[in-house]
Amino acid sequence: MNKTIFFILIISFFSVSAQANEGNDQTLRDSLSVINEILNSPDQEIPGDLISEAKAILIFPTLIKAGFFVGGRYGNGIASMRNNKTGKFGPPAFLTQTGLSFGFQVGAEAVDLILLVMTQRGLESLLKDKLTLGADVAVSAGPVGRHAEAAMDIRMQGEIYSYSRSKGAFAGISLKGTVINSDEDANFDYYGRFFKAKDILIDERVKNIPESGKQFIGRLNFLAPLKKN
Repeated sequence: MNKTIFFILIISFFSVSAQANEGNDQTLRDSLSVINEILNSPDQEIPGDLISEAKAILIFPTLIKAGFFVGGRYGNGIASMRNNKTGKFGPPAFLTQTGLSFGFQVGAEAVDLILLVMTQRGLESLLKDKLTLGADVAVSAGPVGRHAEAAMDIRMQGEIYSYSRSKGAFAGISLKGTVINSDEDANFDYYGRFFKAKDILIDERVKNIPESGKQFIGRLNFLAPLKKN
């Protein structure tokens, strides 16, 4: 009897783990789809030069916004950071994002959210297990438009630029007060070890990257190579 219970528990554990990994793989696929659509769109609403100079990128595909007079946001996403020496994006760290908004609003809406980290201070903010935008680090609505000249004039002024997409169009938005947390459960399910976001992004402790992660990194580096001066 005890052996039967033991085997049931083992099977249940691997079943739950497999489902969690499929969810993580889907988050990576959705994140890559968002980036693909940004950089391959005719109008390229987010300037390519800005993405090419970003030190890190955070993507929250299908972020859910819901509420009435007090609204909320929740979503799962990933972060990837460039290596200082190679300029290549590294393995993804899984994150969660929550936030509140106030004012008249009805119903629920799914949006894509992208954050471009432009400064060293912005990078250092990722060391925290819990990051509050606007408090721990400045976040600004990002410049929109295919022409990069406008972005070139202001890119040094922002630490993190934010963009959201609803109904197909990207726009800069303000996310002051939004909280981003390291999703250690998702990191464990994906990598098989407990990693905080900083372990993956800053300390580069991940040695074995699953195939879906390798594909994500390869495509991201192809789409957003480091801009060479």
